[in-house]
Amino acid sequence: MPEGAIDHDLKERLLAYVSAIGQQHLLAFWDRLNSSERRNLARQIEAIDPAVLGEVQAQHAKSAASGQSDKSRWAELAARAQSPPAMRLDGSGVPFSKDDARRRGADLLKAGKLGMILVAGGLGTRLGFDQPKGMFPIGPLSNRPLFQVLFEQLQAVGRRYSVRIPLYLMTSPATDEVTRQFLAEHDNFGLAPADLRIFCQSTMWALDDSWQRILLETPSSLFLGPDGHGGMLAALDKSGGLADATQRGIEHFFYGQVDNPLTQICDELLVGSHALAGSEMTTQVVRKRDPLERVGNVASIGGRVQVIEYSDLPDESARQTNSDGSLKLWAGNLAIHVMSVDFLSRCAKQSDALPFHTAHKKVPYIDASGTLVEPEKPNAIRFERFIFDLLPLARQALVVEADPADAFAPVKNSDDEKTDNPRTAKAAMIALHTRWLRDAGAKVADGIAVEINPLWAASPEEVDRRIKPGTVIDRPTYFAPDGPQA
Repeated sequence: MPEGAIDHDLKERLLAYVSAIGQQHLLAFWDRLNSSERRNLARQIEAIDPAVLGEVQAQHAKSAASGQSDKSRWAELAARAQSPPAMRLDGSGVPFSKDDARRRGADLLKAGKLGMILVAGGLGTRLGFDQPKGMFPIGPLSNRPLFQVLFEQLQAVGRRYSVRIPLYLMTSPATDEVTRQFLAEHDNFGLAPADLRIFCQSTMWALDDSWQRILLETPSSLFLGPDGHGGMLAALDKSGGLADATQRGIEHFFYGQVDNPLTQICDELLVGSHALAGSEMTTQVVRKRDPLERVGNVASIGGRVQVIEYSDLPDESARQTNSDGSLKLWAGNLAIHVMSVDFLSRCAKQSDALPFHTAHKKVPYIDASGTLVEPEKPNAIRFERFIFDLLPLARQALVVEADPADAFAPVKNSDDEKTDNPRTAKAAMIALHTRWLRDAGAKVADGIAVEINPLWAASPEEVDRRIKPGTVIDRPTYFAPDGPQA
């Protein structure tokens, strides 16, 4: 069939499709496009799920009809929020001990029942780094990138229990190709190819702020952005990751994000607490330093655990205290979870398991004349899904408190910002490793930087077995897999 006839048939098919969903404007420039551009636009249009478009428009219409704003809805929920069911840092709050939990976690690891999901779809834009964030160098002395830091921690856990722990790595369209190439060039930092599955999250279009028209970024392309870390669920399922985990006998996933070099990967206490509590989804948290700290608030509302983002939590609710003066909403979300495979499989079958969160943003778009418009104020609605919204669907959920000095050093901002930047993350890594060495009897001089590769020692107990009491460390030292390097 001649190419012109193929393009004509394609246009007719697409016209029927966009007419059915009220988006005929997406083909306004079809006759200007070459065949390659037409096929690109066709792929994007055919990826629009009419059910999703209808869902978000119906949600908006319902909200508008009710007269209740998102702000008032969250205020109502926050007023009912209570502290979540939790194992506190001292071990209280659950009917089992921390030692019991560690033993149970170790048993699951030995039996090969754990897999790991690592979310790595973001670019390091806020860091002033235009590559995938996982490529950002964070080792205080080694300059190891975030990918290497986390991959080696996973391998250290596998080595401890003589087991292979598969890693399911989520990228985004913006990071997928570069990430694959980078990891291939570095031999996956030692992770066996059979134990690494890379899958790419989907994208989501934007609507104009009348909630009617999907925006074009160019005459041949929709405006598309990542669908949020909640997109992991559908992408993992679609890529065959859930089926692969089931085939391997994996029962639980440890979930983390690439920007935290202190992530306690497959931590026995967290995993074991999850199992002993019969939890379907368990979340690691830290006690908030301040009522208004910019972290998600993990709470119990109506008997269900869920997260209220700091931006949605009214100040008066954030400042609520218990009778002893402690914060009622004390649990800050670390974006670290343990989730059962059966739970994820069940949720993956529910198209509406994860609601869309919306944001009013400035989005460049093509107007009716084909001119690119750079808006001066927010003009569009963007959509994301968040993985923590699975928590209310869990038949049983648990929160486990961690010490932030051991578990949390996010790399989100540039060093121009005061917190959550490379400088503070490196300092946290040095402080943790200094403490491990000193607790093992080493004499680390004040102000001396140390860094421990987990393939040399991945825990205080392993450091204690490797270091000789009385060892003096008076110069910057990197404890590499093959030994200390000053």
